[in-house]
Amino acid sequence: MNPTTPPNRCRIVLIAPPTVAPQQVEAALAGGDVASLILSGEGVDEASFQSFAEKVADAARAAGVAVVIAGDTRVAGRVHADGIHVEGKKAELAEAVENYQQRMMVGAGGAKTRDDALELGEERPDYIFFGRFGYDNKPEPHSRNLSLGQWWSEMIEIPCIVLAGSDIASVEAVAATGVEFVAVSSAVFGEGIDPREAVARANALLDETAPRFEE
Repeated sequence: MNPTTPPNRCRIVLIAPPTVAPQQVEAALAGGDVASLILSGEGVDEASFQSFAEKVADAARAAGVAVVIAGDTRVAGRVHADGIHVEGKKAELAEAVENYQQRMMVGAGGAKTRDDALELGEERPDYIFFGRFGYDNKPEPHSRNLSLGQWWSEMIEIPCIVLAGSDIASVEAVAATGVEFVAVSSAVFGEGIDPREAVARANALLDETAPRFEE
């Protein structure tokens, strides 16, 4: 993230799977404003995930970007993460909020309906995420996630993240819903994509088209 005042519009959240080279993450972070980096260890063992997280966490901190670890509180503690992301039921989120929220962010994912989202929201996570890691394999965002994000941002004060599609231009559709954050993964880290250029383009599109929030 640039050491300037964050833009007053929808901002980027990067999701980096452990199959991505740390250099690619560093390149993405150099592309412009990034609010936070979510690291997912799905598909690899804990030791491999921790090694990956350690390498990219330092680069993120140097860029002023918050690091959030998905699904592994032990790795989160070992790499001194800024937050944890919980994909699960209300009871799991409640436990995480009680045990960790005093010292780090606790985010919630996994909601597929409005009722799901409201139930998770009762635990007052620091944000709610609409989408599924690894399912941004179509150019456009999932229509359900767009709908949920728009509804949530209009009704609830807890910040909201919506997953974009595999085309970086899809950040525009997410921003148009009024949500605070747009998550990108395959649109930045996909095969043949320059991560730095992708993040730079996403920021340019958001600068041009994203609604501005009230001060």
